[in-house]
Amino acid sequence: MRKVIYTLLIIMFTLSCSEYQKALTTDEISVKFNLGTELYDNEKFSKASRLFAQILPQYRGKPQAQKLTYMQAMCFYNTKDYNSASYQMERFVNSYPDSEKVEEVAFLGAKSYYLMAPVFSKDPENIKIAIDKLQEFINSYPESELINDANELIFELDYRLEFKEFNIALQYNVLTDYQASIKSFDNFLIDFPGSDLREKALYYRFDSAYKLAINSVVWKQEERIGNVVNYFNSFKNNYKDSEFLKEMETKMEELVKLNNI
Repeated sequence: MRKVIYTLLIIMFTLSCSEYQKALTTDEISVKFNLGTELYDNEKFSKASRLFAQILPQYRGKPQAQKLTYMQAMCFYNTKDYNSASYQMERFVNSYPDSEKVEEVAFLGAKSYYLMAPVFSKDPENIKIAIDKLQEFINSYPESELINDANELIFELDYRLEFKEFNIALQYNVLTDYQASIKSFDNFLIDFPGSDLREKALYYRFDSAYKLAINSVVWKQEERIGNVVNYFNSFKNNYKDSEFLKEMETKMEELVKLNNI
C-alpha cells in the first residue's frame, strides 16, 4: 500500500512539474496567468512569480492587469525580495489608487523598506528612508487600521537610528579619537533629547573629554579640563544617583591633582 501511494505521489509530482515547464515555454499568456494564479493560491510564490514576470507587459491596460500586478508584488514580498516588492507595490498604488487593495499594498510597500533596513550599520540612510516611507503611509491613510502597526515600526526604526548614532560616538571613544567622540555625543544629545541612552551618552562624553584632557600637552590642558568640569556638572545635575557618578568623581579628583583646580 505504501509503495502504491509513493508511486502515485511521484506521478503527481512529475505531472505537476511537466505542466509548469510547459507553461514556462508556451506562448499562451492565459495558460501562464491561470497556472500562475493557481500556484499563487497554493503559496508557491517563487514559481508563480516566474510566470507572472513573463506576462505582465502583455496584460497592461487589460482588466486582469490589476490582479496580476497585485499577485506579483505579493510574490516578491513573500519570497523576501523586498527591493522588488517595494518597487512593484509603489507601482500598484500609483496605477490603481481606487483599488480595495491599495491600503494594504501601500503599507506592505513601506514595510518592505523597514525589512530592508539593516539592524546595525554605520550608514543610517536606509533606516531614514524606511521611516520616511512609513510616515508617508500614515499621512496618506490617517484612518487606516494599520496606523498602529506603522507607528510601531517607526518607533523601532527610531531606536535603531538612535542606537547606531550612540555606537558610532562610542566607537570613536574606543578608537581614542576623543574629539570626534565628544562631537558625536554632542550631536546625539541634540538629536535624541529624550533617549533612554542619554545617561550613558553624557557619561561617555565626560569620559572622552577626561581622556582627551589627561593626554593633552600642557598648554591645552586648562581649557580641556574646564570642559571636563562642565560635562561633570551637567551629568551630576541630571543623574545624582547614577552608578557612573563614583567613577566620575574619582576622575575629577585626579584632574584636581593634575592641575590644582
